[in-house]
Amino acid sequence: MLDRSIVEKVLKEAMSKGGDFGEIYVESRVVTNVFCEDNKIERIHSGYEKGAGIRVISEGNTAYAFTNDLSTNGLLNAARMAAHVARGSSRDITLDFTVRIPEQALEIRKPPAAVPFETKIEKVLAANEAAREAGDYIKQVTVGLADVEKKVLIANSLGDWIEDEITRVRFVVNVVAARDGLIQTGYDAIGGVAGWELLDEVPADELGRKSARRALLMLEARPCPAGRMPVVMSSEAGGTMVHEACGHGLEADLVQKGLSVYRGKLGQKVAASNVSVIDDATLKGKYGQLRFDDEGSRGQRTVLIDQGVLVGYMYDRLTAEKDQRVSTGNGRRESYQHKPIPRMTNTFIAPGPEDPGSIISNTPRGLLVRKMGGGQVNTTNGDFVFEVQEGYIIENGEIKYPVRGATLTGNGPEALKNIDMVGSDLGFAIGQCGKDGQGVPVSDAQPTIRIRQLTVGGTSL
Repeated sequence: MLDRSIVEKVLKEAMSKGGDFGEIYVESRVVTNVFCEDNKIERIHSGYEKGAGIRVISEGNTAYAFTNDLSTNGLLNAARMAAHVARGSSRDITLDFTVRIPEQALEIRKPPAAVPFETKIEKVLAANEAAREAGDYIKQVTVGLADVEKKVLIANSLGDWIEDEITRVRFVVNVVAARDGLIQTGYDAIGGVAGWELLDEVPADELGRKSARRALLMLEARPCPAGRMPVVMSSEAGGTMVHEACGHGLEADLVQKGLSVYRGKLGQKVAASNVSVIDDATLKGKYGQLRFDDEGSRGQRTVLIDQGVLVGYMYDRLTAEKDQRVSTGNGRRESYQHKPIPRMTNTFIAPGPEDPGSIISNTPRGLLVRKMGGGQVNTTNGDFVFEVQEGYIIENGEIKYPVRGATLTGNGPEALKNIDMVGSDLGFAIGQCGKDGQGVPVSDAQPTIRIRQLTVGGTSL
């Protein structure tokens, strides 16, 4: 992507005023976005983007400059801006690069660039049509697709040289149904490190029908009763709970800033003994898969909670140095315009021994969550509130009827300690995780689990 001699000049300029670490991150990507609303294609974006970000770290302080001018002068100007953070005498570094290559092969059978634009539009319109055909109560359908083919070069003052590429596809359907003043939504999405073969495995029209069925089902649902009760979270619900109520609190920057309920708890019991939480960037095809993170550290499997005991955090290079640890490969950035920070990849609660069906049959009364909605979490104390998009009342160990308007309120560590049954299944969901103004692709997952007691919001019993 860049000649080695140019990279050397840029890094030497970045380190010319001193500093502990210098880095250049070069990115080029081809992106496509198509958005359908009101029965027509509303927006299309397709283009080629490129640029570079230059980072200098000095005594724990970071300076970051970026540019889309990849000429030698453009890069050197950005390097000079980043160099001003340095404290100390000037340095003349010697670079002897060690080239590292990905160990995992990407299995991309249908690269996005090889798929005609007309085909992409047809897929979007097919999902829209299938959703609208579900019934007259369907009032609004939005469909979005996005694909990206990205190449990166990462080189630093330690002599690391990494070149990598990645391809992702995402397809999202959101449906609004209304009747007699009652409005309900249905949502579904697929995505992964994959090509357009993903839409062969999960057809676009089926995603449309599934989202519409969920919205219509919630129109027929009863208002959810409120109170403290057992909650069974199906693997179909995805890992929103572990991602929000647990995962963010295990990112090392929040821990070091005192913004995590898990600060100072390494080696302590923070969950039930049947609960293990893992972040694994190596899961092939999952939306958060990484062969290298955005600092050039290899993507890896990191155990965070092992049988209820907190054993680790997610680190990037800077936070790892502060704790005298090694990066866990969780340094991620949205693009060349952003500096890397600790972020999740594919985060999940590990499967357990229980048959998922037996978890329901052993619950005399409670709420079954089949699909989570949005929510909020306070990472400082672990308190959370989540919406339930699709839920059911369990009575005498049987799924009785759907309910709408349910919310889950609780505390992350307390909820993890109250998990008394863990299923043998595992279901993934995808998302675009936001933090510090950056969004990165992630997936999260959980098996079917039962939480002994949670506060369920709805209507009074």
